Amino acid sequence: MSIDQPSEILCNGIVHQFSEDKGVLISVVLPCLNEEQTLGICITKIQKTFADNRIDGEIIVADNGSVDRSREIAHELGARVISVVQKGYGSALMGGIEVAQGTYILMGDADDSYDFSHLPRFLEKLKQGYDLVMGNRFQGGIAPGAMPFLHKYLGNPVLSLVGRVFFRCPIGDFHCGLRAFRRDSISQLRLRTTGMEFASEMIVKA
Repeated sequence: MSIDQPSEILCNGIVHQFSEDKGVLISVVLPCLNEEQTLGICITKIQKTFADNRIDGEIIVADNGSVDRSREIAHELGARVISVVQKGYGSALMGGIEVAQGTYILMGDADDSYDFSHLPRFLEKLKQGYDLVMGNRFQGGIAPGAMPFLHKYLGNPVLSLVGRVFFRCPIGDFHCGLRAFRRDSISQLRLRTTGMEFASEMIVKA
């Protein structure tokens, strides 16, 4: 994929400045707040995955008020940058989803906690007709210290069980932030929450 100029977009009170890329298959949305230590690593890994698998994709960094070099790093690496004024994880993601041009969208944290090389696996399921595809850290392996003890052995497994029972969703990891979906399908859910609860709202409404 070729990128003409770095892009700058202000959401929730809104200035758009970006070049239109046509025929984008998948948009990767990275919510970001002061992630200068890891953002560049994530962008580079995603770009390598695009290149290795001949995927026509774009990277959108949804910046939620960073005061470090996050925005500069994203620009230097050719990612589209949007400034989301309203604070919160959900707000950042909604801002990124709003401007995404891809048929499909993959969301993931910018702290290098997820392996973006799995993107083709998500894409394969989406092409098969699934509307929402979620990762499962318990199958993929959780590095020591990456998840608090109570979250790993109590909170997340219990919430995942609740999701499976009450919402009839075959979920192995309720709070995994690496997930992909069809852009047109997710817009029908009318997601509204602005904080971390955004991830749960997505599953419940789906």
